[in-house]
Amino acid sequence: MLVYPSGLDVSSSALRFLTQQLRRHRRAIGSRWRRLSAGRQALLTLAHLRIGHTYAQLAAGFGVGTTTAYRYVTETVDLLAALAPTLADAVRAASTKAYLLLDGTLLPIDRIAADRLYYSGKHEKHGMNVQVLADPFGRLLWTSPALPGAVHDLRAAREHGIVGALAEAGITCWADKGYREAGSTVRIPCWGRWETLSAGQQAVNRSHAKIRALVEQAVATLKSWRLLRKLRCSTTRITSLVQAVLTLHLTSSE
Repeated sequence: MLVYPSGLDVSSSALRFLTQQLRRHRRAIGSRWRRLSAGRQALLTLAHLRIGHTYAQLAAGFGVGTTTAYRYVTETVDLLAALAPTLADAVRAASTKAYLLLDGTLLPIDRIAADRLYYSGKHEKHGMNVQVLADPFGRLLWTSPALPGAVHDLRAAREHGIVGALAEAGITCWADKGYREAGSTVRIPCWGRWETLSAGQQAVNRSHAKIRALVEQAVATLKSWRLLRKLRCSTTRITSLVQAVLTLHLTSSE
C-alpha cells in the first residue's frame, strides 16, 4: 500500500484535548510502552473519524498492524463517548436559551434488503436513526443513541426521553411534522396540505420553516465527520462513534 502525507481539517485544540485524555487514561490503567505515543494515537483516531480511513489505511500510514489500529481507535472512541453530555446535561444547558431545535437524521449503513429493521421508508435506505438537539443558532448541543432506521422520529424521541425531559423543564422545541402529538412544548407546523391551509396557517408554516431550518446546520456539523456518512461497522458501535464525535465537536467549539 502506498503512503503519502495528507491534511486533516480538525482544530489543533481537538488534538490537544484528545492527547491529554489519552495520557490520563494510560496513567490510570498503568499502560507503559505503546507502539504509538498518545499524540499519535489521538491523530490516528481523528483521521478515522474525520476522513473515514479504514483500519488498513490507518495501519499503513502510522506504521502499525491493522489489529493495533483497530484497538487504538476502539479504545479512544470509548474514552470520548464516556465524556459525551447526557440528555439531562443538554437540557440543563438549554434552560437559558429561548428554545431548542429538534430533528432526526439517518446515518447510512451497509445492510442488505433482508435487514428490514434498519430500513427507513422515508429515506429509502438502510441506516440508524439519531435524534439531534440544537440551539436557536443551529449549533449542535446533543445527539441521542442510535436506533434502527425503521424507527419513526416521534417514537425515537419518546424512547430517548426527549419529549418528557423538555416538558418537565418547560423548554419550547421546534420540530417538523414527524413529531406530531409529541406534546405542548414541541411545536410543529400546521397540519394539512398546503393548498388546504388558510393564509394565516401558511404564514405560520413559512415562519416555522425559517426557524426550524437552522437545525440542518447541526446535522451538517455531525456529518462533516465523514465516517458517519457511510458506516460499515457493527451497529452496536454506532452510538459510541456518534457520542465520540459530539464530544470532539463540543470540545473544539468551546
